[in-house]
Amino acid sequence: MKLKELADLTGGRISGNPDLEITGVSGIKEAQEGDITFFTDKKTLNGISGLNASAVIVKEEIKELAASMLIVDNPQYVFARALEIFYVKPYNPSGISDKAFIGNDVHMGDDVSVHALAYINNNVILGARVTVSPGVFIGEGVSIGDDSIIYPNVTIRENVKIGKKVIVHSGTVIGSDGYGYVQEKGIHYKIPQVGGVIIEDSVEIGANVCIDRATVENTIIGCGTKIDNLVQIAHNVKIGKNCLILGQAGISGSVEIGDRVVLAGQVGVRDHVKIGSRAMAGAQAGIGNDIPDGQIYSGSPAIPHSTWLRSQTIYAKLPEYVKRLQELERKFKKISSNDQDI
Repeated sequence: MKLKELADLTGGRISGNPDLEITGVSGIKEAQEGDITFFTDKKTLNGISGLNASAVIVKEEIKELAASMLIVDNPQYVFARALEIFYVKPYNPSGISDKAFIGNDVHMGDDVSVHALAYINNNVILGARVTVSPGVFIGEGVSIGDDSIIYPNVTIRENVKIGKKVIVHSGTVIGSDGYGYVQEKGIHYKIPQVGGVIIEDSVEIGANVCIDRATVENTIIGCGTKIDNLVQIAHNVKIGKNCLILGQAGISGSVEIGDRVVLAGQVGVRDHVKIGSRAMAGAQAGIGNDIPDGQIYSGSPAIPHSTWLRSQTIYAKLPEYVKRLQELERKFKKISSNDQDI
């Protein structure tokens, strides 16, 4: 593909040779002749000894660069588009494998792909161009919207609703029973979990994620939210739109999360907590109380990030403070001893 063709597809302008032939897309350090890569800013130049790429996607023209440049507002986004153009294969439906189990009253849209050893129960709806990979289990009453991809060995339990353009990676379980018990005479009595799960459009769910069904209503994952690997989402949780939930986060029952929230790796959230829209929680934060809109919290228990930073500075100096305190105690004892002698 010529650079000018890529510019037309991504809406960028060119500084350099528009007829340059682009043969691949690569990272800065790995890029070779014919590749296009990207810089987020000029500082990136200082981190590499040499640049072998033929073209670079940049936000503004960089005079020091000998390579041709594709100038765009968001270089990382256009880099992602370039990867998609060069490497993502067009959808090619494979049809329904005769080694898949298909139940009764299963309705499928056009160009569906159901691979060998998939199990689809009764009363299931699959939209157009849905892919069901080998080893997938789809329970009774499930619906999956157009252009969604279910990767191998995913389990989708009964009465789960999945929207359009959803990606579910391998090993994930959606609709498992919520962890609900009531104690009676020393015995943990199971509370039946009869609700469902709703996954809205354009959600991506990583590998080995567990999303529990609600007790009586629905656990909800909002449109555009992206969930990393190894995340636990308990029953009755409501997650808003365009959130980022990073690896090994654990969200307890009945938590409500607003839109565009970011929970970093290994964040833990106590049950019934409310996290406001645009809030962020740093890695390993332990959230035990509500977080207002737009706030950044860190630490365990989680506190406002600015307060946590000051606390960390003090924590690092604790050995020095202890040493000074011990010195003061010795001086005080010495002074007190001298006063008694007088």
